[in-house]
Amino acid sequence: LALLDRLDLLDYDKVAGYVASLQQADGSFAGDEWGEIDTRFSYCALSCLSLLGRKDQINVDKAVDFVLACMNFDGGFGCAPGAESHGGQIFCCVGALAIADALHHIRADELGWWLCERQLPGGGLNGRPEKLPDVCYSWWILSSLAMIRRLDWIDAEQLRLFILKAQDEIKGGIADRPGDEADVFHTFFGVCGVGLLGYTQEAGAGGYQGLKRVDPVYALPVETL
Repeated sequence: LALLDRLDLLDYDKVAGYVASLQQADGSFAGDEWGEIDTRFSYCALSCLSLLGRKDQINVDKAVDFVLACMNFDGGFGCAPGAESHGGQIFCCVGALAIADALHHIRADELGWWLCERQLPGGGLNGRPEKLPDVCYSWWILSSLAMIRRLDWIDAEQLRLFILKAQDEIKGGIADRPGDEADVFHTFFGVCGVGLLGYTQEAGAGGYQGLKRVDPVYALPVETL
């Protein structure tokens, strides 16, 4: 709805009240009434409330404390305190801290090294050590690097080529890796990844016509925010 400029269709108070009701005493957020706790929900809650201008409906300081409790020795973040660092969870935690104006708590160099080490010889990124590269991490890893201002710590051109090789030359979509079936999930994150790398229409001759700048925190076009 934000992308379509139709947030006016929402009942802001009801949506914000529902999201706020999911915050727990330790600052974490449950995903629903059944109570699963995960840093993904911390990001989703803060993102929703930020887009609605309702961050004041929750205890932001406690939300930050919970996310920081999920920080690991390697500078990364997991889904809960003590859980292993993972690219997707790192995006959620770094994004949540960005929305809460708390990025200064991050050990940026340590996290930056963990993130840039996700790039494999073929140019693609994986989500954790010893895993295959996957186009979706062109968003999770890149956006996190962008938020901590370490985007230049990877080989952007090699990653761009990896994403392009994962395209289906007939259907036009993007797969998780070259040779696999394209799907809308990886197409979205592949396009966003290329945008984060700077190959947008603003880049002129080096960019792709029609590709707009994407905000690394909200995964929305910058012009939307």
